Amino acid sequence: MAGTINKVILIGHLGDEVKMHYFEGGNSIGRFPLATNETYTNRQTGEKVTNVEWHNIVVRNKLAEICEKYLTKGDRVYCEGRIKTRQYEVDGQKRYATEIHVQDMTFLSTKKDTDNTASNVNPTQGNPTSSSVTPEEDDDLPF
Repeated sequence: MAGTINKVILIGHLGDEVKMHYFEGGNSIGRFPLATNETYTNRQTGEKVTNVEWHNIVVRNKLAEICEKYLTKGDRVYCEGRIKTRQYEVDGQKRYATEIHVQDMTFLSTKKDTDNTASNVNPTQGNPTSSSVTPEEDDDLPF
């Protein structure tokens, strides 16, 4: 392979609301934390261990405005972008921030969807008692 690639794919939950910054000329930038987790069973103790990794997400212009309008803390999203590290100074000390600059995003579920699903859980089965689309609703779909 002759070139290099810088591509990141993440699926996670928003850790906070989208923070927007607007600039002269109409450009904007949105930032929010995204949590991804990994769960495994400790072989020695047999207990489940969950590790959470936090990512600093950056979106620009129209995508930032869409994120601000539709996303809230807890929502689940699919993000594609690239890793960028920036340097800044605080009190004379150099600091570094690693960010994921997202170019493509898909909203997977909102916190409201999760809350509604949780309220439909049948305690004997542990599964939702009804799906979000019933067979009667399928008949109206054009495909």
